[in-house]
Amino acid sequence: MQTRRGFLQSTMAAAIASSASGCGWTLGEIKTTPSTRFSSDTLYIYTWAGYTDRDLLERFTQETGLRVVADVFDSNEAMLARIQAGGAGAYSIIYPSEYMVQKMVALGLLAELDHTLIVGLEDLFPKFQNPDYDPNSTYSVPLSWGTTGLIYNSRLLSSSPEDWEDLWTYQDQLNRRLTLLNDVREVMGASLRRLGYSYNSTNPREINQAYQELVKLRGAIASFTTDAWRPQMIVGDLLLAMCYSSDAAEVMPENEDLEYITPVSGSSLWIDTLVIPKSAPNPEGAYQWINFMLRPDIATQIVERLSFATPSLVAYRQLPQELREDPALFPPESVIANSETVSPLPPEITALFDRYWTRLTSG
Repeated sequence: MQTRRGFLQSTMAAAIASSASGCGWTLGEIKTTPSTRFSSDTLYIYTWAGYTDRDLLERFTQETGLRVVADVFDSNEAMLARIQAGGAGAYSIIYPSEYMVQKMVALGLLAELDHTLIVGLEDLFPKFQNPDYDPNSTYSVPLSWGTTGLIYNSRLLSSSPEDWEDLWTYQDQLNRRLTLLNDVREVMGASLRRLGYSYNSTNPREINQAYQELVKLRGAIASFTTDAWRPQMIVGDLLLAMCYSSDAAEVMPENEDLEYITPVSGSSLWIDTLVIPKSAPNPEGAYQWINFMLRPDIATQIVERLSFATPSLVAYRQLPQELREDPALFPPESVIANSETVSPLPPEITALFDRYWTRLTSG
């Protein structure tokens, strides 16, 4: 099972790694196989594919003298499995999403952050300075954020979608030209919100109801994919795809007919973070990386080059107006207020979600 923020499949990540290695990566590396050797002049990070690029790594190396090796994962669960299998001592920086921070804290995997060594926390939007998933940013620093919503072709669809309900209302028109995320919590969460329930419902009756509604929609769904919808949306083979806002922001410039909305009934608000594992081989370098990523000039580059919304208020104010006003990157407060972060579920509820997901995706 793949879950939230698994936005690149392993094959895509491998392609990125291959491309990077052929483009003169001398100061930094991106790899899809875990690193096993360490040195004091090297910083090993474990990150989402697409969260670093050559320019970013080379600049850090030029400023600090530290060579960066970036291993990539394609889901929070794959990352956690690697860490629990003995990889915790392999990395000094890891990029978990907000709900995985909670889980890793509960498992005793993360070091408490020394805020006296961090510069830039005061530059964050107030809502990111004391997040519910990690009060007082004790274990994590937010790096990027966004929403889950719908990207659609405004020219080919007879009417523009506004809510999750429209997937069911227009399923005949969308038939086999619709994709949903390959993510149990997001897909089940969307169905739950459509019914007026929480993304994080633990009520078996509500969860069953959400599953039954998805069964009704199943025939119209071409596939469950977190990334493969992109080229299909660009050329018009798909009419609508469930996606992450950052991905939509990256794809929309490729086709002027593409638009993105966050459903009015509510969606998920995801936050990806930086953490230091307790057994980090280079904690000093880890703090250098955190401070580097918090710098407004670096944060603005990440928004402009990699299409991720920054939690830095100072960096946000330095962005061009067109980016500040892009709702796919920075949704209005009304949308944020109506969104939920994904929270860890009790084991028995997670197992229930997984059973329904297996039935839905294998049907």
